[in-house]
Formats: sequence, C-alpha cells, structure tokens
Amino acid sequence: MGKTLFDKVWDAHVVDSIENGPQVLYIDKHLIHEVTSPQAFNELKERGISVACPDKIVATADHNTPTVNQHLPIEDDLSRNQLAELTKNCKENNITLYELGHENNGIVHVIAPELGITQPGMTMVCGDSHTSTHGAFGTIAFGIGTSQVAQVFASQCLLLQKPKSLRVTVNGKLKKGVLSKDVILYIIAQLGTNSGTGYFCEYAGNVFEEMSMEGRMTVCNMSIEMGARGGMIAPDQTTFDYVKGKEFAPKGEDFDKKVAYWKTLKTDADATFDKEYTLNAEDIEPMLTFGTNPGMGIKISENIPQENDASFEKSLSYMNFQKGESLIDKKINYVFIGSCTNSRIEDFREVANYVKGKQKAQNVNAWLVPGSQKVAKQIESEGLKTIFETAGFELRQPGCSACLAMNDDKIPEGEYCVSTSNRNFEGRQGQGSRTILASPLMAAAAAVAGKIIDITKPLN
Repeated sequence: MGKTLFDKVWDAHVVDSIENGPQVLYIDKHLIHEVTSPQAFNELKERGISVACPDKIVATADHNTPTVNQHLPIEDDLSRNQLAELTKNCKENNITLYELGHENNGIVHVIAPELGITQPGMTMVCGDSHTSTHGAFGTIAFGIGTSQVAQVFASQCLLLQKPKSLRVTVNGKLKKGVLSKDVILYIIAQLGTNSGTGYFCEYAGNVFEEMSMEGRMTVCNMSIEMGARGGMIAPDQTTFDYVKGKEFAPKGEDFDKKVAYWKTLKTDADATFDKEYTLNAEDIEPMLTFGTNPGMGIKISENIPQENDASFEKSLSYMNFQKGESLIDKKINYVFIGSCTNSRIEDFREVANYVKGKQKAQNVNAWLVPGSQKVAKQIESEGLKTIFETAGFELRQPGCSACLAMNDDKIPEGEYCVSTSNRNFEGRQGQGSRTILASPLMAAAAAVAGKIIDITKPLN
C-alpha cells in the first residue's frame, strides 16, 4: 500500500517504537522563543542535564517584544526579564539567538522559512501552537508544551503517538479578491474547529498547488484552528525555488541532491487517509469571523446564522452582534495587519496595492507590523513604506504585536479590530476586545472605509 506525505516524513524520523504504542521521533529543528523556553531550561538545570544538540536549535525574541522604539530599553518588567533570560540561556547553552534588533530577528514562524532553516522533509517543533506554519514546505511541524520543550532539549527526540491522517482537497478557480486566508477560514467554517482533532492534515488540489509559499504558510498556520496537530502541503517547484539561495539552505550539488529527495515527498496514488474532505474553490468568497472562535466565519455575502445554542449566543453577546445580521457597513476602529499568519512581504504588497492613492478613515487606528527585520527592509526598499505613510497607516517594528496582546499593542475594551491574525478568542487582543478575522485585503479595505465593506463590489 502506498504512503501519504505525512507517513513518508514521519517514518523517516522514527528512532524507536513501542508495539501498538507511542514512537520516539527524531526532531531536525527546534525553534524557541522567550515565553515557553525559560521553564524548560530551568528543568534541565535542576536535573543536571545539558542540551543535547544546540546546533539544531534556533532562538528568536518575538512574543513580548515592543513594536516601537526597539532601540530603547524595554519598559515592561516581565517582557524585559523574559528577553534577558532567553539571552542568558542561549549564551550558556551555545544556541543561536536572534535578539531584538538583530537583522535576522522576527516572529519565529516568519524568520525560519525566510532564512532557509525550514526545509522539506524535516520534523520541526516549537513551544508555540502555530508551528504548523512550516508544514507549507512538506515538513512535519507542530507545537509542543513546555515539558516537551525540555524533552527535545535533553534528547532531540519526542515520545509521541502517531496522529491519524486527514486530507482536505480544494480544486477549481478562486474568485477575484479571495486570498489564502479566505481559503483556510472557509475550510474551518465548513468543517468546524474540532474536525482535525487527532489528525495531521494534508492540503491537496490545484488551489494549493497554485498558491505562493506565503499563501501556503497562511493555510498551514491555521491548521491548528480546526483542531489538527499540523498541516502539510507537498513540496514542488514553487517550494524549491523559494528555498534556493536562502542563507541556511543547501548550496550547489548538495541542493540538487536534496531536491531529488524532496521530489519523492508526495502522497502515493494508492495511499489512503483516515478521513477526507473535498471542497470547491468557486464556493469561497472573502471571509469574516463574527464570533469568538475561528470556525465562526461567514462569507462577506452571508448573514450571521440563526443558531439556538448557549455558547453561540454567549459569543454573539460578547461581540455585540445579532443573529441574522450582515457585517457589511459595521463600523470598526482598529485594523491589525501582521502576526505569523499574515506578516510576510506578499501580505504587505497586497495591502499597498489596495491603499495606494487612498486615505485611512479618520476613526481607524491601522497598525502594520512586519513579521521580521527582513520584511521591514523589503517594505522600505520596495517603496511600500511611503505608500502606507501617505495613506495614514502606522508602520511598526517586527514582532507578534497585537495578535495576542502580550506587549503594549492591545485593542481597547469594547472596540472592534479587523485582524489578519489567527485567533478571535475573548480577550485575545486585549481584555474585552472584539476581533474579526479577515484577509489583509479585507483588513486594508476596512481601514480605508472605516467600516467593513464588500471588496468584491466597486467602491461608490
């Protein structure tokens, strides 16, 4: 019987197995940041264990970092202490660290792909749920807890039960104005936030094959939001072209040898999945969330459903929305374009293309937060910074920013924020804040109009 892409990568990394039980999986790359690593480092110290493979670990400061005045001392005590602890731990253990201000600094799931650290066929982990982003390259990438971070530090392996396999196939032609973010929000809205629980998901079909690597990363990033352990897309020429020439990518003959192997990383025709879904690209429209989980999403042309469920009604009450109403013309005061979901150069090109020659609405605070120092430099070199500033948008410095409000970038209580991040939980962007997830294009349009608009229709 043929193997799935997931099987091929997983089986190549199994070190040991317990019959009908968990397996020991070797981890190629371990990404760490300042929030989930200190406890794991402390556990190793207490047990007198050293880090097994420091050269397989890459660290960056991202979650707690300020996005203004990064050259100044950090004011927040917790953030300052966490970053100092990360620096100390990495120095003591000889781990590569991209500190605040370093040219390679940025959000962990943005810098690893753009530096060529992420490569097809790898196993990658990080103490962060959106590690699934890296699956866009045909890697097995997933988030782990603090105790597992310590386990990888100590052994470069993890004891795991192999997940079941799931495939979501989307074929057809996407409508104008539909981006990769809309595709994944549509999938989650259709299948539900528990549809992937216990599974590793492969995305297949011409829609994903035709996406850029940035688009594929957006899709895989939000696999966790439908409950999946992670998401994967088979590597192809688009993948190879993206990786080639990157700082840590293989060079010359080594690269050619790697590509020869990477080309084998696709699901065999006779492979079977534990669960399969098939969706049509033509059914997808620009999407918005109306509730407090990413599965509560509707097309821009749809109204909020009429559901009689206590948690549904609690969610609508929090958002101050009504059953049956449309979100079109809903006034908003904040727009956040950034996060590990949508903070790559392609996202900002999309926004610049829309806002060029327009002006941000007076009632809107619009924050643009690049995912890395490299993206920030591209924004400037490509002339996008001038477009943004002329349009009245605020371009900030790299970091996780208002995705999770661990720093000063918080949305005030009761305010609506159209956000390109990945979660719209209660208080996710600040206590009492109300998050509406959308694509960079939908967010840019809302910033200009001062309200949610249907971008499929020309502006009056």
